[in-house]
Amino acid sequence: MPTFTNPAADAGEAYEALRGLAHASRTFEDPSETYAVIGDLLGGVRSLRQVLDQLATVHLNHQHQVTDESREYGGGSVEAVAAADELHQAGTLIDQAHDRLNAAMTHSGRIVWNPQDRLVERWVGIVFLQGEEAHKVLDLIDAKGAEAGIEHLSQWDYGDETTDAAMEGGYVHDSAPVYTGDRQAETGDYAMTYNPQAGHVALYRRRLIPAEDALDPSDQAHVSARRSAPARETTARRGAVREGGWFEHPGVASVKQSRGLSL
Repeated sequence: MPTFTNPAADAGEAYEALRGLAHASRTFEDPSETYAVIGDLLGGVRSLRQVLDQLATVHLNHQHQVTDESREYGGGSVEAVAAADELHQAGTLIDQAHDRLNAAMTHSGRIVWNPQDRLVERWVGIVFLQGEEAHKVLDLIDAKGAEAGIEHLSQWDYGDETTDAAMEGGYVHDSAPVYTGDRQAETGDYAMTYNPQAGHVALYRRRLIPAEDALDPSDQAHVSARRSAPARETTARRGAVREGGWFEHPGVASVKQSRGLSL
């Protein structure tokens, strides 16, 4: 605890406190606490500036009453004045540090460290086809290019309904999955991966979603599922993945029929 009357003791306390802070500030469990720490350091810098001035004043006030190591009063006076000058120079540098620290505190105060509505970019699964159904799309890609394939597969994108279903099934990814032998093409917010040799094609859409919902399934589980899927099951219900396919919600078939969609 500070004494407020014993400079040597309080200097020792300040040194130990700074040592403790240097150790404790290696990690912050709550980064928002940095603002308060900067504020306390700013106050400490102001006090340090005052201390430097007061130390310089002591040296100047006693310059005629001290000697140097040779017991010379003239030498002692020179050393006292030199020490006071260096302390004043240090105070000038502290002023610059104060201004920088004050600016840092201003910027830090504008940060929202834990936004409740933070959004992140993720890729949601739209459709995955394999077998005969996939070969039709692969033939289209071969004949008219990747953009034609993306445009065709995008017909199975029902907007928020597809996004919600993919999120419920956990098929939300940091990036559109690409596996060994896959090719990839992107147009706008869509990314298509396809593999003519393996006979499958998939479409993903870029989407901003709440950070807390951005959970990715294990890649191994997804790969295993895709490899074991029966060909026909991949064409049923879109939005949730089981055994490698997107499976249809009740009532979606009628929507597809009205849109003229077929697999």
